[in-house]
Amino acid sequence: MGIVSNLRGPRTQQGLPFSDGLPSSTSTSNKKKWFNLMPLVVALVVIAEIVFLGRLDMAKNAAFLDSWPEMFYKSHSSGEVEVAGVENFGIQALGGDQNSVAESCEEWLEREDAVVYSRDFGKDPIWVSGDQQEWKTCSLSCMFGFDPSKKPDAAFGLPEKSGVASVLRSMESASYYLQNNIAMARRRGYDIVMTTSLSSDVPVGYFSWAEYDIMAPVMPKTETAIAAAFISNCGARNFRLDALVGLEKANIKIDSYGGCHRNRNERVDKVEALKRYKFSLAFENSIEEDYVTEKFFQSLVAGTVPVVVGAPNIEDFAPSPGSVLHIKELDDVQSVARRMKYLSENPDAYNQSLRWKYEGPSDSFKALVDMATVHSSCRLCIHLATVIREKEEKSSDFKKRPCKCTRGSETVYHLYVRERGRFEMDSIFLRSGNMTLEALEAAVLMKFKSLKHVPVWKLERPKSIRGGDELKICRIYPVGLTQRQALFTFKFKGDGDLRLYIENNPCAKFEVIFV
Repeated sequence: MGIVSNLRGPRTQQGLPFSDGLPSSTSTSNKKKWFNLMPLVVALVVIAEIVFLGRLDMAKNAAFLDSWPEMFYKSHSSGEVEVAGVENFGIQALGGDQNSVAESCEEWLEREDAVVYSRDFGKDPIWVSGDQQEWKTCSLSCMFGFDPSKKPDAAFGLPEKSGVASVLRSMESASYYLQNNIAMARRRGYDIVMTTSLSSDVPVGYFSWAEYDIMAPVMPKTETAIAAAFISNCGARNFRLDALVGLEKANIKIDSYGGCHRNRNERVDKVEALKRYKFSLAFENSIEEDYVTEKFFQSLVAGTVPVVVGAPNIEDFAPSPGSVLHIKELDDVQSVARRMKYLSENPDAYNQSLRWKYEGPSDSFKALVDMATVHSSCRLCIHLATVIREKEEKSSDFKKRPCKCTRGSETVYHLYVRERGRFEMDSIFLRSGNMTLEALEAAVLMKFKSLKHVPVWKLERPKSIRGGDELKICRIYPVGLTQRQALFTFKFKGDGDLRLYIENNPCAKFEVIFV
């Protein structure tokens, strides 16, 4: 009894039921049944929760799947993807890996607008029938030569074979060679015109950083005469000799080294001689837009002020405002003579005309001269390849490109851009809520900065005006414009004009000029 009493006390304190101090057989049986049922009950609860959550997901997915096909086919028929009411779409929306990052409109457009052209210019270079040469520094594979067994893309001279572009190339004035007039050249059947005109397909001007050391220092003006002239063609079809005589009659002392009105007989290096004079008579043999020869550029190298008879738009070629004197017509001789006298007698005013020599030329001048850092033969190949691709892009296959992606109320537009002098294009994007000229410039800068882009002129320009590593935009314009349009006449008339252009030109292409 003592032993039983010692057991009962503590177990009763633990709350265990006893009958006469020991568990009954009935309670033991119930306990075993309860423990046997526990796993089943837990399993049923878990299954119920999974079913409940699964029904929620199925409802969401069903709603999405009901809208996706309608949304896709509706947009696909118009060449545009519209993702209404879906904040993020892409791999997940299409039923892919749930762990993948949602695809943006930009990523989708990069993929859907990617095209494979029928011709790979790396393997099949642009070939021009002409003098044997290969431009290894060109951004496009480009070869010149003669091969009767092969059909070239272009040939100099009037067309001989169907499908071969005919090219006119000349640096002579149209005043003496009428075929160099662009309209005349077109009538004669030339497909591509290469002349000094900035309105030609591929300009071939006299200007070049490599040929002219335009930033050479200014030397002391030691000659008694204030101007020098080198004119040898006395039969020019303009008034340049009359202008020379008119300046002399206005008491402008001129040293003439050429065959016309010669008064200095020694043989001299032209540029070295010009450095000693305050003015240089850069008189061309014809008056023609963009016809600006070495006479003008040698004057800039020499650090003298050019007095020009020639291109009516010579100010477009001036390194800075006030750096050129222009005799537009014979009646201007007296006023120009007075200006020459004033500048020669006032050093401060004269030095202002040459201020660009110390501070650097204007951005517009640099943009003009930079064009020649890419040889005209290379630019011809780029022009030909661009035309070839543009023709292919007019095919039905290319019309399937979406070029834009709409998500809710916002549309992302896919655009392309390249630097002038380059061939391949790079993608940029503009959003409908910010389709402005400022946004376009920002998108271009961001793209080229991300590529660590080095402008084509970087090694050609004199070191003093190369600038730092920052990119600065001078012009952005649609691919296909002439250089006259790109540099001087084209301009979007505000943000609305840009928007209209992009909306009317799917996957619009632009060129940028960095300075």
